[in-house]
Amino acid sequence: MTPEERIHALGIWQGPIDIAPIAGGLTNRNYLVRDGTLKRVVRLGDDIPIHHINRQNELAASRAAHAAGISPAVIHHVPGVLVLDFIDAAPLSPSDIRKPETLARLIALIHACHHDMARQFRGQAIIFWVFHVIRDYVANLKAANSPYAPLLDNLLDKAERLEEAAGPFEIAFGHNDLLAANFLDDGKRLWLIDWDYAGFNTPLFDLGGLASNNEFSADAERHMLETYFDRPMTEDLGRRYQAMKCASLLRETLWSMISEIHSTIDFDYATYTAENLARFERAYSSLEQDH
Repeated sequence: MTPEERIHALGIWQGPIDIAPIAGGLTNRNYLVRDGTLKRVVRLGDDIPIHHINRQNELAASRAAHAAGISPAVIHHVPGVLVLDFIDAAPLSPSDIRKPETLARLIALIHACHHDMARQFRGQAIIFWVFHVIRDYVANLKAANSPYAPLLDNLLDKAERLEEAAGPFEIAFGHNDLLAANFLDDGKRLWLIDWDYAGFNTPLFDLGGLASNNEFSADAERHMLETYFDRPMTEDLGRRYQAMKCASLLRETLWSMISEIHSTIDFDYATYTAENLARFERAYSSLEQDH
């Protein structure tokens, strides 16, 4: 069955529909569906165990995010299909996120995610522990005889040192994939979407991911942390944050290595792997020099 046939077969439409693909999405396929005067977003995607993606968890997180006021409503779901209310909004770019006025709004939205989502989430919840994900990725890459195999033991050793450096840990409900395109601006407010990797984690993982994904300056990172925690930066917080930022970059690198083997989506994963590996090594070297 084609994606279009799956969407038609949902049986929720009021009349003839128009289906148009939405660009982006490396773990699912997204479509804008016009049903008369209504617009819906349809996400097609099955569980991806190798990436720790569970669609039932995504559904529960999407519902919790709407209840918390930070994401559009879930309209309908069946296995492998999630139908969401359409928000007439534009995705942000990394340059948008680096603007001080936008960053201030984003920090408030992320804070709401971390503090309100858990109150709204219902059912079995996932722990997205980045160091477990890293270890699992390494094991799967070795089992698949990845061409990156000669690098893996060294990367795993670095991950162990990062886990030790990043503690002690606070726990919150995280989004865990804060790419610029997952933030939408409708001209009045910001929205946070795409809950594929949602789960309990340390807030510093989301903050480190936000900074690394969008190439923050050191001043922007300090401002982000002091605003989020509402207190001056300390050496201890800086050390733990930098370690989690490195872990975020390493996880993204290994995610891409795995995707080179398993993904069927047309994307230049090899280049993405090389870029993220270089960024990880720079961040790790900086952390070692500072501490």
